Amino acid sequence: MQISLTYGALIESIPLLWSVTAALFGLNLANGNHRVNPGKDVEVGGAELKRGLQARHLQFLAIGGTIGTGLFLGSGKAIATAGPVGCLIAYIFVGVIVFSVMTSLGEMASFIPMPGSFTVYASRFVDPSLGFAMGWIYWFNWSVTFALELTAAGLIIQYWDASLSIAIFITIFWVVFTAINFLPIRWYGEFEMWFSSIKVVTIVGFVIFAICINAGAGDQGYIGFTNWVYPGPFAEFIVTGSTGKFVGFWSVLVTAGFSYQGAELVGVGAGETADPAKAVPSAVRWTFWGILSLFVSTIFFIGLLVPSDNPDLSLGKTDASASPLVIVAKLAGVKILPDIINAVLLTAVLSAANSNVYSGSRILVALTNENHAPAFIRRTNKIGTPYIAVSITSAIGLLAYMNLSESGGDVFNWLLNITAIAGFITWSCISISHLRFMKALAANGSSREILPYRAPLQPYLTYFGLFFCVLILLTNGFTAIINWSASDFFAAYISLILFVLLFVGHKVIMRTKPVKLAALESPIG
Repeated sequence: MQISLTYGALIESIPLLWSVTAALFGLNLANGNHRVNPGKDVEVGGAELKRGLQARHLQFLAIGGTIGTGLFLGSGKAIATAGPVGCLIAYIFVGVIVFSVMTSLGEMASFIPMPGSFTVYASRFVDPSLGFAMGWIYWFNWSVTFALELTAAGLIIQYWDASLSIAIFITIFWVVFTAINFLPIRWYGEFEMWFSSIKVVTIVGFVIFAICINAGAGDQGYIGFTNWVYPGPFAEFIVTGSTGKFVGFWSVLVTAGFSYQGAELVGVGAGETADPAKAVPSAVRWTFWGILSLFVSTIFFIGLLVPSDNPDLSLGKTDASASPLVIVAKLAGVKILPDIINAVLLTAVLSAANSNVYSGSRILVALTNENHAPAFIRRTNKIGTPYIAVSITSAIGLLAYMNLSESGGDVFNWLLNITAIAGFITWSCISISHLRFMKALAANGSSREILPYRAPLQPYLTYFGLFFCVLILLTNGFTAIINWSASDFFAAYISLILFVLLFVGHKVIMRTKPVKLAALESPIG
């Protein structure tokens, strides 16, 4: 009888649970067809945000969110996995995919500048459920990554003094970067610009240093392309022969994608940029070519100077000892450089943490504008800061304290698995939105000539980016299949599973339908 009563109560509670879920995410169950409030200001998305960012701020916002541990630490293991040439090709190939995504985003963001733009485009041009799933997983990605960067900052400082607890630095940096994100957007932009400049100067300095070492200035003498000859341009991974070399190359694509993640922040900041019709196209061009040249040059010279079979590349540590830039300095006999690199690595992590809070909070604002989150989240103070969105995003960073216990660290690692391929999911959705955006223009009798910025090679370039983003998404766990591991396989696809659950759940509850482009009153919906 007790079981029967419990079961009956559960069935009766389902409508209530749906109502609670709807209230939590700001959904309107009374209206199955998602509609955007026509009274909202298209340019600011209904939120009283200030247009204080300039084109240079937008560029460095993306650079700050992109160049971080993925390049300074992850590139070492990538070279060990695929070899110097295999890794270089992987980074260039993913760079072309990023170019496709950024030009697609730039075309939409310069014409319809919105805070957290791409979740808005997905809702308005494709399907409200796609915007819902994309926005929430992107927000979760950046908010959890904020916790990761806080933890990484503490571990980096332990390079100098291992006796210090990372809890000290998690607390200090959490307070600092939460406070920075409450500043006026113009101040935030200036701070992020100068912070990101340190990373750019470091990479340029490393390239000059690498040229000198390769020419014979270090203990090894002249190096040239010796390491491309032995141990070779490509490394075998998991299996032997040519198949093993291809497996190594393909497995590095996910690493490269994680490193490039953040380039799309140009679209996040479009809604707070002065004169977005000019600033966004400029930021797209300079950000892409700047990031690509910095990444490719760094990977190229590391591959020249460090043999891919060097055991230090696969240490898996989180401080300067695992950085390939430090390994280059050690092989060259330069003793002071590791401390300098560790300091730069700290600034890289902190700059990325700063971008995490900003991007996460603006995505929350975008979700409220599309009725995918409670409206109160987009409230702003007198200086235009969405203080509730910033507070919620920043609060997730406190998950970093889970690393203080062994069991908590395991849970934290699983949370990070959810964010591993969130970038490819977002890029896929941006490409789909752009294809629909171009069809919306055609359906309303508008030419792409009216756009402030026109993406090149359309629609072929967008199809190219979409195809390979989806392909990498579907195959990113293939190494777990080759050497079967149930836990690794689930970890590889947990973010994709969560995305599908969010999409299907929203569609079932809200009964949404794909947007009929011909029914839109104008190209901007």
